[in-house]
Amino acid sequence: LEAFVTYLDRAKKPLVSKPIAIRGEKDGITVEVAMWWNDSYHENVLCFTNNIPQRDGGTHLAGFRGALTRQVTGYADAMAKKEKIALTGDDCREGLTAVLSVKVPDPKFSSQTKDKLVSSEVRPVVENVLNEALAAWFEEHPAEAKTIVGKVVEAAAAREAARKARELTRRKGALDIASLPGKLADCQERDPAKSELFIVEGDSAGGSAKQGRNREFQAVLPLRGKILNVERARFDKMLSSEQVGTLITALGTGIGRDDFDISKLRYHKIIIMTDADVDGAHIRTLLLTFFFRQMPSLIEGGYLYIAQPPLFKVTRGKSEQYLKDERAMEDYLIETGLDDCVLKLASGEDRSGRDLQALVEDARVIRSMLNNLHSRYNRSVVEQAAIAGVLNSRVTGNPETANAAADYIAKRLDALADEVERGWTGRFTEGEGFVFERTVRGVKDVAIIDDALLGSAEARKLDEYASSLQDAYPRSAMLRRKDTETPIHGPINLFEAITEAGRKGVAYQRYKGLGEMNPEQLWETTLDTNVRSLLQVKIKEVDAADDIFTKLMGDVVEPRREFIQDNSLDANVDV
Repeated sequence: LEAFVTYLDRAKKPLVSKPIAIRGEKDGITVEVAMWWNDSYHENVLCFTNNIPQRDGGTHLAGFRGALTRQVTGYADAMAKKEKIALTGDDCREGLTAVLSVKVPDPKFSSQTKDKLVSSEVRPVVENVLNEALAAWFEEHPAEAKTIVGKVVEAAAAREAARKARELTRRKGALDIASLPGKLADCQERDPAKSELFIVEGDSAGGSAKQGRNREFQAVLPLRGKILNVERARFDKMLSSEQVGTLITALGTGIGRDDFDISKLRYHKIIIMTDADVDGAHIRTLLLTFFFRQMPSLIEGGYLYIAQPPLFKVTRGKSEQYLKDERAMEDYLIETGLDDCVLKLASGEDRSGRDLQALVEDARVIRSMLNNLHSRYNRSVVEQAAIAGVLNSRVTGNPETANAAADYIAKRLDALADEVERGWTGRFTEGEGFVFERTVRGVKDVAIIDDALLGSAEARKLDEYASSLQDAYPRSAMLRRKDTETPIHGPINLFEAITEAGRKGVAYQRYKGLGEMNPEQLWETTLDTNVRSLLQVKIKEVDAADDIFTKLMGDVVEPRREFIQDNSLDANVDV
């Protein structure tokens, strides 16, 4: 169990050197516990009976909580550490990660799913085992016990400050129309099921959204700047944040375990609407962190959405069209670029219409794979190697065949280059892979396809296209469109020629921020219920989601660095 707890807390800073491990047996019931306090503000206790997980806890969890609260508050009393603040069980469990496992001969559960243990005989056994073990541990580890109690007292002080902040808010007036935040442009509809709230980034976008919305059922709340990262903030600090306070007041649910009431939610569609840039993505992530940590019921109830504002507006002649993202832009350029296009292959065969479209779609996939390769690889060389069909062990396993293939690729590279930039030579060496060299204006140019690339998933995927690539590009093809002809040497060349043809006669505008759109454009693209695109926020795996938020939004840097390194190739970086 200690290893399990260590794994759960791998992205958090522990308060004590190693997990507290407890094991005991009484009346035929075995109790095992591993527990560890960290510097976070959330409790994470996993319960098991006979190795079956209980999502809703039960009598074993009640016994665990009772014993823990009794021992921690008792030790705090002995240290005279209470400072006139009554400690609660929630204070004692702030930042606690624990795994509680009991072995019971004849367990009773509340339902067939076994989500809650109801065997009454388990609670006193768990309490007895934990009382004895924790009392002994606190006596034997006074320095670490003092650290834990210090955190508990801090949690109690923060809880008290948060309570006073909530009471102050209540005294200013019950949640009615008069007490709503000034920045909120509310809607006329009073039925939450028919009302929508757009949380908008910045005052400029907020102004456009307020003018472009349907006032009957759409409310707009502009948030200035970046909301507090609640993953790193204690509850009282969070409540003192102006943006968080504004958001809580607008939603109407209250906040905190005792005050949150989802039945008071004023809008059944809460839509996060941020720019399509890095800052917008960061603000969206901060808002998602807030809702996941403080109002998970909103996500579980299906009330939280993310707006999909368009990234591009394209104009061709008198027609205008909004495109959601880069992929949609590519689709548009391919569709328009294919008009009147014919690809004449070296074999004399013509490809047009759907046949040519299929070839372009394959080219898009291949181009994406080549673009994802490490920068040390020359993409044009790898592309020609893929066309030659050498990215497999059938070729590389035979040195004679591999060297012949290297010569063939070098000749293809020369055919693509200008006369002054030719002179490619190729060779294959076992243990090194393919090496291609040329000298241009006295400078040596070296390109490699090493064993690391030859054994990679990318090479295997590219090799799946080898047959179709050899059919289409054994030699240069010719793309004809109206009165123009473009030589085509491979899939990247084909994709770029088609999309370039699609750009002719097309004017396009890229929206960096929602504030760049006028109210009519914002209504047409993002607010109009008939045409807009929304993503509903859902959580399929709570533990996995918790791990991601802790890793990316928490204080510990190392897990975040590892995550960025592992996923760097998949990132869409806005530089």
